[in-house]
Amino acid sequence: MRAMNVVVCVKQIPDPASPGQLDPSDHTLVRQGKLILDDSDAYGVEMGLRLAEAAGGGEVTLVSMAPNSEVSGLRTALAMGAAKAILVSDDALKGSDALSTAKVLAAAIQRANPDLVLAATESTDGYTGTTPAQVAELLGWPSVTFAKHIEVTGDKVKVDRQTEAGYDQVECPLPALVTVTAGVVEPRYPSFKGIMAAKNKPVEELKVDDLGLSADQVGWSGARQTITDVSAAEERQAGEIIEDEGDAHERVVSFLEQLKVI
Repeated sequence: MRAMNVVVCVKQIPDPASPGQLDPSDHTLVRQGKLILDDSDAYGVEMGLRLAEAAGGGEVTLVSMAPNSEVSGLRTALAMGAAKAILVSDDALKGSDALSTAKVLAAAIQRANPDLVLAATESTDGYTGTTPAQVAELLGWPSVTFAKHIEVTGDKVKVDRQTEAGYDQVECPLPALVTVTAGVVEPRYPSFKGIMAAKNKPVEELKVDDLGLSADQVGWSGARQTITDVSAAEERQAGEIIEDEGDAHERVVSFLEQLKVI
């Protein structure tokens, strides 16, 4: 049985329980202060730990990109049982789009040389859903998305891929990148022993230059999109109450016709 070394891409985000703030100069989300582990990434961490345990050896390495050398979210994942982490933190990364982020993550992943990379299907503060597939393409690896079950056998990974009609059974060679759904496993809670141990687990902090990337490939310089404006969503308008005076059905049909529903 082979040892299984797994990299899990984790994102550290502002606490969703607190009102988010946008930087008025560029309309980006303010990422200052303590950041927490994105809930969606806890499933990947748990899946990685279980795969390593099932293989009888190996370890889980976290890869993250965050400002201000922030490690609070990483410590949570380390307390769950991950062995170590790679953090890319550099002022040059501010404004990075999904592809620039993928370039950074792919370069960091190569340093870890894993058998398998796990990621959430999308982050809860971005929702592009494109970064994992871009990472796989940059690495030249196969990718499987929306996994609801993962099994590693020899040099292959077998995945039950969630679809609207059920699931597809997909198999591909390792190394590979797989994105997991929230139903893939139930994440464990960090124990007190795990929390204490996490304080001493290694976190390698890297800059853009350490990854062989130049500043013009990331941040606003490398971004292929610009946020020109941000506005609040329109408030939902009050509905129309129809009292039946014998013609309610006609009025409902007329209303639906106006909406071009029928």
